[in-house]
Amino acid sequence: MGKEMRSVVYDADLKLEAYHFAGIMQKFPNHFHDYYVIGFIESGKRYLSCKHNTYTIMPGDLLLFNPLDNHACEQVEGEALNYRCINVQPQTMRKAALEITGKEELPYFSANVVFGSELVPLLKELHLAIMSKEKEFRKEELFYFLLQQLIEEHAIQDARSANSEQSEPITAICDYLEQHYMDSITLDDLSKLAGLSKYYLLRSFTKQKGISPYSYLETIRIGKAKKLLEQGVLPIDAALQTGFSDQSHFSNFFKKFIGLTPKQYMNIYKS
Repeated sequence: MGKEMRSVVYDADLKLEAYHFAGIMQKFPNHFHDYYVIGFIESGKRYLSCKHNTYTIMPGDLLLFNPLDNHACEQVEGEALNYRCINVQPQTMRKAALEITGKEELPYFSANVVFGSELVPLLKELHLAIMSKEKEFRKEELFYFLLQQLIEEHAIQDARSANSEQSEPITAICDYLEQHYMDSITLDDLSKLAGLSKYYLLRSFTKQKGISPYSYLETIRIGKAKKLLEQGVLPIDAALQTGFSDQSHFSNFFKKFIGLTPKQYMNIYKS
């Protein structure tokens, strides 16, 4: 197996992150992000599960994750991952989509995997421009051309319709977890809030969201911690401010979900 490499660049012009992982054998647990992920497999094979569907993804396959799309992946035995992606915050996507479509709605990508996509070369060209910290406007041009084709070919404009099957009790629990992620939350708290038995709550939440309530909470905490680290908050303080019991627990969870240690992630944003 070749040497493992993990590189991340924040592009202040486009206001997005670019990730490049090579030689990675890590298994990523079921989780989600509060931003869009647009990526592709450069080499290696992975088993991917996303929103109750399973895939075997290979070089040349395009990955499209909307905010809150739960997904997990692991390597096919002996196949190290070489993967490139860009992470686009909803506010950045909304601004770009408005210019492209004239509408303020966020796009919702209906396909999470596009096998053998013809858009991969364009995404790779954009990714390389970001990783090399290119300053010319060609980089922005590539970004808009990519989004235009993604939206035209793979998106619906009203994301609300894609989440219409979520029940009121599950919505209430999601809202509660997002507001109280710093607190010590018990299953009793969630059961009383939803008016459901513990087992029925766990079963219903996991069926509707594709992720367990506790994993949902941990993912929210990781997302909040990322924003603190981007602001220069030390990992130990970010752990305490996002409800983790200790820094070791926080560091293990962070690397498992993001692929980097908290300190590595914080250093991306240092001027």
